[in-house]
Amino acid sequence: MYKLLSGLSVIEASSFVASPTAGLYLAQFGAEVIRVDQIGGGPDFRRWPVTAENDSLYWENLNRAKKSVALDLGRPEGRELLQALVRATGQFVTNFPVDGFLSHETLAKECPDLVTVRVMGWPDGSPALDYTVNNAVGYPMLTGPGPEPVNHVLPAWDLLTGAYAAFALLAAIQRRTATGEGGEVRLPLSDVAIGTVANMGGIAEMLYSGENRPRLGNAVYGLFGRDFTTRDGVRTMIVVVTPRQWTNLIAALKLGDAVAAVEATRGVSFAKDDGLRFQHRDALYPLFERAIAARDHADLAAAFDAGGIVHSPYRTMLDAANDPALVANNPIFGAADNPSGFAYPAAGAFATVPQMERQPPRPAPRNGQHSEEVLAERLGLGSGEIARLIDDGVVGAG
Repeated sequence: MYKLLSGLSVIEASSFVASPTAGLYLAQFGAEVIRVDQIGGGPDFRRWPVTAENDSLYWENLNRAKKSVALDLGRPEGRELLQALVRATGQFVTNFPVDGFLSHETLAKECPDLVTVRVMGWPDGSPALDYTVNNAVGYPMLTGPGPEPVNHVLPAWDLLTGAYAAFALLAAIQRRTATGEGGEVRLPLSDVAIGTVANMGGIAEMLYSGENRPRLGNAVYGLFGRDFTTRDGVRTMIVVVTPRQWTNLIAALKLGDAVAAVEATRGVSFAKDDGLRFQHRDALYPLFERAIAARDHADLAAAFDAGGIVHSPYRTMLDAANDPALVANNPIFGAADNPSGFAYPAAGAFATVPQMERQPPRPAPRNGQHSEEVLAERLGLGSGEIARLIDDGVVGAG
């Protein structure tokens, strides 16, 4: 946690991954993020993974360092309270529909400088999920050996959209500071996905070649990179991105003469050209397969590390969770008093600011934990009025 955004308050009304991620990143850099949910929790409140007591570890970690207000959004009075909180705060992140009681036009009538960032599925407002958008842009037909499509389990477009949404909010606030003008930023998952495909050269590649890229399994397109198996059965990924790494890899495996023979036969030099190494992988891969299969992983890892060669054995997420370098000894992790009651390393800000002291991660709130505090501070409601709202079931207090 860092206090880079101290003084910034944001109302978040959202669920699932993309929009809550935007709020999480803002909170990790010191913003006051007030998440407003239905009393009892929104549609993602019990999303897996869960504990034996049905507490969502997913929700607990995507909502760290936020405050929680619980309202009955099915009732007009609850919806009006959320509208009032948005207008009083001036910054709003949501994945609620474009139209309805949380439309930017409705909210901005009484708050013209309001900044709204709205995460969407498709630009026309129709719903989409990361896993359906991923299918639409073609990545499952590039993943794996084929011919069947292969979905990945990482919700990449949700996470990218969440990060872009946090950036978009700060950009819109910067514009408002300069001009006094508020506005809405709409951010569809589908546009983040297809825009990322374009930024990686994919649209240009498809239109230039007129055909789909071949399926490569675990090989890296355009580079010398692939998984290999050592003598002791360790499957490891090796990727070469610089001439020095290529030279050191050949030396570590004692393949100088064999690679030179391939170069002479095919009239090429692999020393400085990633593309040539990829194009001639049919001749290179067997050489490396045999050399790596003749060595144990520990021996190879030491030689690769000495040569600055990028490599990593495949392992499970359980292995990663128990890796001291990644987790226990990593300063981005710390202890927090989790609502689930389960103690485990909690992630704070991913970035490190050497000039600032890193604050420990903060826990996620309980549903409605800050309802009374926020309604009093933001809307100026007295204790009697808040008590009435709680008694009437309009407000939930955690």
